Amino acid sequence: MSRPARSVLVFGIYLLIVGTALTVAPNGFLALARVAPTSEVWIRVLGTIIVYVGTYYLVAAKCELVPIFRASLPVRFSLIVFLAVFAVLKLAPVNLLFLGFVDAAGALWTWVSLRPAPSQT
Repeated sequence: MSRPARSVLVFGIYLLIVGTALTVAPNGFLALARVAPTSEVWIRVLGTIIVYVGTYYLVAAKCELVPIFRASLPVRFSLIVFLAVFAVLKLAPVNLLFLGFVDAAGALWTWVSLRPAPSQT
């Protein structure tokens, strides 16, 4: 497995864990982020969708789908921007920025892994 594929595989596993937590025990996950508990079904719907997206990342990693790796970069880097805007507008707690940092760190790992290795001369 290539280095970029490994980074995407790890990110896919992370998404499966987060998505499963939001689907099965959303308030436990929300408590970790210091977000108020909810009884709304939407958090579980979001968790299910995150599991689906995580599955796509696992398949992309297994199949070495480099175009998907590249396409994921701006998307994964953008989450922290959206979460920061939501926090500034007081639509979400600042604590959710942690999730954005995780996404950005994963995207950085993928981006660095995609860069060609320095030639050996």
